[in-house]
Amino acid sequence: MRGFRTINRYFRDAFHGVFRNFSLSLASISCITITLIVVAFSLLLSMNVENFSESIRKDVTVVMFLKSDTTAEDVSKIKKELEGVSNIENSTIEFKSKADSALELKNGNDIFATTVDKWTDDTNPLLDSYMFKVKEIEEIDNTVKEVNNLPFTKDKINNINYGEDIVHQMIVVFNVVRKICIVAVGGFGLVFFFFIVAVAALVLVTAFLIANTIKLAIYSRRREIEIMRLVGASNTSIKVPFILEGLFIWIIGSIIPILVTIFGYSTLYDFFGGKLFGSALAALIAPMPFVYNIFGIL
Repeated sequence: MRGFRTINRYFRDAFHGVFRNFSLSLASISCITITLIVVAFSLLLSMNVENFSESIRKDVTVVMFLKSDTTAEDVSKIKKELEGVSNIENSTIEFKSKADSALELKNGNDIFATTVDKWTDDTNPLLDSYMFKVKEIEEIDNTVKEVNNLPFTKDKINNINYGEDIVHQMIVVFNVVRKICIVAVGGFGLVFFFFIVAVAALVLVTAFLIANTIKLAIYSRRREIEIMRLVGASNTSIKVPFILEGLFIWIIGSIIPILVTIFGYSTLYDFFGGKLFGSALAALIAPMPFVYNIFGIL
C-alpha cells in the first residue's frame, strides 16, 4: 500500500506542477503541438508520395497497337526486339490478339456483346497489340521513343498509348513534393533545408521551454525540497515528480497532433474516396493501420 501511495503522490505532484507554472507550461505545450503537426504532415505527405510513385511504376502499362497486316512471324520478331530494350520488364511483355480484345470487350459490357457477336475474323475492327511495363517510370518517354525506332518493330506499329498526359502530370507533381519532403544524399535545395532547420528549431525551443518550466517548478519548491532532504527523502522521490511533469507536458502537447493525424487523415481519405485526381494511380494509403504507425512515431 505504501508503494501505491508513493506513486500516487508522484503523479499528483507532477500534475499540480503543470498548472503551478501554467503560462510556461502552455508555451511548451503549444510548441510541442506545432512541431508534431509539422512532422505528422511531412510524414503523411512523403509516405503517400512514395506510394503514388510506386503505384505508377507498377500500374502504368504501355499498349502498342500493331498494324492490321502483321503476321504471326512478325509478332515473334517484335517480341524479341522488345526484350532487347533495357527499360522494359521482359516478364510483363504480353501479346493480345484482336480476337482476345473482342472477347474482353464482350465480357466487359452487355451493350457491346450483341455487336461483338456479329464480328468475324475479317470484320473485327480491333488491332493486335503488345503490352508491357517499364522499370523506371521517369524514362517512359525515352523508352517509347526507343521502341518507335526499333529496326523491325517501327514499321509494324500503328500507335502507342500509355496515358502520357496524366502520367507526365503525376510524375512532375510527385517529384516536386518528394524533393521537398524526403531526405536524399546531397539534399534537395534550399526549400527542404529551411524546412529541416525550422523543425529542428521548434524541437530545440520546445526542449528549452520544458527545461525552464521544470527549473521554475524546482525553484518555487526549493524550501519544500530542502525539508524533504532534511527528513531523509531519497533523490528518487524528489526527482520523479519533475520527470513526470515534463512527461505530462509532452503528452498533453501530443494529443492535438495525434487527433489531427488520425481523424484528419481518415476524413481526407473518405473525402477523396481513397484516390487523388480520381485515378487508381494516385491511391492514398488506407488509414488503418497507417495512421496508428504515424501515431507511434509522434
